[in-house]
Amino acid sequence: MSVKEHWISIIHQMQDNICAAVEACDGKAIFFEDKWDRPEGGGGKTRVIANGNVFEKGGVNTSIVFGDVTDAMKTQLKINGAKWFACGLSLVIHPLNPFVPTVHCNYRMFELYNEKEEVIDRWFGGGTDLTPYYLFEEDARHFHQTYKNVCDQFDPSFYPTFKNTCDNYFVNWHRNEERRGIGGIFYDYQRATEKQDVDFWMNFGNRCGNAFAEAYITIVEKRKHAAYTEANKHWQEIRRGRYVEFNLVHDRGTLFGLKTNGRIESILMSLPPTVRFEYNYQPAFGTAEYKMQEACLHPRDWLNETTDEEKDEWARRSNTC
Repeated sequence: MSVKEHWISIIHQMQDNICAAVEACDGKAIFFEDKWDRPEGGGGKTRVIANGNVFEKGGVNTSIVFGDVTDAMKTQLKINGAKWFACGLSLVIHPLNPFVPTVHCNYRMFELYNEKEEVIDRWFGGGTDLTPYYLFEEDARHFHQTYKNVCDQFDPSFYPTFKNTCDNYFVNWHRNEERRGIGGIFYDYQRATEKQDVDFWMNFGNRCGNAFAEAYITIVEKRKHAAYTEANKHWQEIRRGRYVEFNLVHDRGTLFGLKTNGRIESILMSLPPTVRFEYNYQPAFGTAEYKMQEACLHPRDWLNETTDEEKDEWARRSNTC
């Protein structure tokens, strides 16, 4: 099996595994699959879930696309070569309940070829990140610990490096460097070396993708039955606005899709179903909404810091001594 064929099989199996986990968690909605072809080369499988018990809208997409390197790609994406190939999985899940976080992940491989169709470059990228609307620090720690455990099996330097990359990528720079959420891991342009060959990077992407259920569905199961109010939904839609801003203004994947004549429905699948943009909206000081917004202003070391809950518990114990 060639590198390309192996990676395609990994991505398709990942899609099946994740869709099965999401459907089982929702208990009502199932994915609708839309197979599509790209006129310039390739196609994909878009799977969409909507109006479920738990998930308001979501998509788990795979794509296998290829074509000629255009002048626009050379200029705007800084890609040199004659032809290109890309295969990956991309997902975004938007929950109904504001106490359940939105999640995003993607894992991909990109190849460049010369005029003889010989591979002249190949790199891997991906990651998974969490966007809560209300901050539960134990959830943040669980999510980060899950991906640290995966990273540590491959290279102990990966988690701190890829966490930092994630913290500094999903940023609305136009909003005082406000982060989209509480991060996760993100890596890009990872090329094979003698120590970390192609199989290494394919296995790493596979393990990260298949850690999705442990990292995310576990949190969903904990929060999906929480009671919420219209005020909670209002805040969820305000924060969703920030999500939309990042995806349309800063996201490289969105830009790549648009510049390579990607399928617009699949590209914009990441946008939430309802959203609010209110002029200069600010949550009241000290509220749970304020706490969440403050958590997005600066990256945090979720696994090696004292949480607010621990501080409160230590204060309580001190007062009873």
